[in-house]
Amino acid sequence: MDDDRLITSSMRMEDTDIEQSLRPMSLSEYIGQDKVKESMSIYIQAAKRRGEALDHVLLYGPPGLGKTTLANIIANEMGVSLRVTTGPAIEHHGDLAAILSNLQPHDVLFIDEIHRLNHNVEEKLYTAMEDFALDIVIGKGPSAKTMRLTLNPFTLVGATTRAGMLTSPMRDRFGILNRLEMYTVDQLTQIVTRSARILQIDIEEAGAQEIARRSRGTPRIANRLLRRVRDYAQIIHDGIVTLSVAQSALSMLEVDDLGLDRTDRDILLSMIHKFGGGPVGLDTLAAATGEEAVTIEDVYEPFLLQLGFLMRTPRGRVATPLAYRHLGLPYHKGDQNGTPDQLSLLE
Repeated sequence: MDDDRLITSSMRMEDTDIEQSLRPMSLSEYIGQDKVKESMSIYIQAAKRRGEALDHVLLYGPPGLGKTTLANIIANEMGVSLRVTTGPAIEHHGDLAAILSNLQPHDVLFIDEIHRLNHNVEEKLYTAMEDFALDIVIGKGPSAKTMRLTLNPFTLVGATTRAGMLTSPMRDRFGILNRLEMYTVDQLTQIVTRSARILQIDIEEAGAQEIARRSRGTPRIANRLLRRVRDYAQIIHDGIVTLSVAQSALSMLEVDDLGLDRTDRDILLSMIHKFGGGPVGLDTLAAATGEEAVTIEDVYEPFLLQLGFLMRTPRGRVATPLAYRHLGLPYHKGDQNGTPDQLSLLE
């Protein structure tokens, strides 16, 4: 399962407490996402100068990139309280009314997985976002009456990993839209170094850089790997995370130079050894690897596609020449799954 993977970008139980202590509390402390930081700094300062609530903010992008952290920073920079919930947790109109009516002026309401809001709840939220009011129906049948509840001005910060699943009416009600990008190795090295300082881990720059290289561009994974490498250094070595210690620890954890784990490699090897590199259907690949088809499609494939190790074609999935090279396997130019640009990389 995805939750059992060390390098999953989804939240794991072990991350909950540690992430809270590692989160930066201001834009100046926040590493990476420079364009987002620059624009949000301007919007926040303008809203504070006018004495108004910040426009509603939509944050979207892959999991583990800091959407919840940014919501905390927005509330902190605005000098207001933050209320946190998730889309699936708001099941009824009453749940929404209870949350919104308890917000103080200019407070920030953070809804994670906002694309999973109940449709009826979402429609009620439209009025709240636009007019800071909520229409409540009292009673049933012919005697039912509608009462309008006036709300304090607030800022809704919505976060989603699937912006395409948001309805157009919901997306249009956000004044500020920010896409979070994957982090560079240099940015992740800074994050690992900062986290090590907070956790009082003795780490060398080369060790931090090695962890960053294998973190799949995701701070959450970088911090998780840092904790596992720390344990290894403490027991096997003298507690100092050097380059060699980081390499040995990550090899033990079966996380390779590009951040692939055993399951990633098993998927590619199954395609190559069992199906000649493809094309192979998703259901067939799932049966061959023992994974659910939806898990392969949603969890494993995105990173393999990002690296250029996998192609989706009308006939099925295909392993690319880059995958062969990474796995140390010979690739023949006559194979149908290569493109001229990819083949040129191998020459």
